[in-house]
Amino acid sequence: MAMPHAQSSGMGGIRTAGDLVARMQFAKNMHINEAKEHVAKTLDLTPLDLSDEEVMREKRQDLDIGVVTGLPGAPRGIAAKMNIEKLLGLKINSCEHFRQQLREAY
Repeated sequence: MAMPHAQSSGMGGIRTAGDLVARMQFAKNMHINEAKEHVAKTLDLTPLDLSDEEVMREKRQDLDIGVVTGLPGAPRGIAAKMNIEKLLGLKINSCEHFRQQLREAY
């Protein structure tokens, strides 16, 4: 069961940098190559490194932006998204919604 889970959970891009590239494409109206260049520069990698699972796992761990398999103490979910938001200089709707809920609760 571990292999199918690992395979299917990686399809959203978190295995590599697909989620980061897609966010730049949608948020900043970038073409794919432009988005890859921007993300690679931001992460201090080459565009080719963005598709390397080993390189990206280490980089994602170092930057606290989420990995496929949960690590004790590592951010996941909304915490990882907030780190992505800060790293890429984006506004992520779910993060904004979460902040709004916190403001209303307190």
